[in-house]
Amino acid sequence: MDNRPIGFFDSGLGGLTCIPHLMKALPGESIIYFGDTARTPYGSKAENTIRHFACEITDFLAAKDVKAIVIACNTVSAVCIDDLRRRRPDIPILGIISPAARRVAGLCDESNHIGIIGTKATVGSNAYRRKITEYRPGLTIHETACPAFVPLIEEGIIANDIMDLTIKYYLDRFMADNGIDTLVLGCTHYPLIRENIAKLFPAIRIIDPSEEIMTSISAVLRERDMFSDASQGLRTFYASDLSENFIAMIHRIFRGTGFTVAFKSFDL
Repeated sequence: MDNRPIGFFDSGLGGLTCIPHLMKALPGESIIYFGDTARTPYGSKAENTIRHFACEITDFLAAKDVKAIVIACNTVSAVCIDDLRRRRPDIPILGIISPAARRVAGLCDESNHIGIIGTKATVGSNAYRRKITEYRPGLTIHETACPAFVPLIEEGIIANDIMDLTIKYYLDRFMADNGIDTLVLGCTHYPLIRENIAKLFPAIRIIDPSEEIMTSISAVLRERDMFSDASQGLRTFYASDLSENFIAMIHRIFRGTGFTVAFKSFDL
């Protein structure tokens, strides 16, 4: 048994979408989350910049004595997960892409047309395409970047016509031209607009990597005998900018549960 916390991090508030799945499946696990809200979005930044930011946050979480780190950010998972694992070989570091890719490969066959949406960095890396075809070659995969989604979500512009119009701008032709029937939300911010997407494209099967990461977390804790024996875990949420939107999102997702919110800054 190991009652140390599990660390999560993302470029902003999107990675918060992973936490409810962990709380439901493993309520005794403690969590330390870091959202780099002062430097978001990552998806349009240079790879060296993303790598630098990710190393800073990984070191911060390691200093908090976490027993595992979950990269709740598709961009970081796509760009530099191997660098982080080499930097911290003593801590299991889990990316969000592999579990979702495994799920897609298990659900789909050659008759399906799979769409991947994500940031410019995630789509440009072809990480989803490579990993899905590693699990199941021959699948038809199409990808498109949706760079405006993250800034709008970070600003809380979600349940309104502006977001719906932005979704239609990016996805109407992408869906129609490619006959998409299965859509992977290749950014942890995107589950926050899942209802919008489902309303506009009701026939589409949606894969949410924020749900699928639980498979990897449970497997690592089981293999290393690191499950917590606590009845209720502690939850601490750090951000590099404690914006009203970040705090409001935490209260929206975790109302009725105990948590702490704190500030941690890095050089911009």
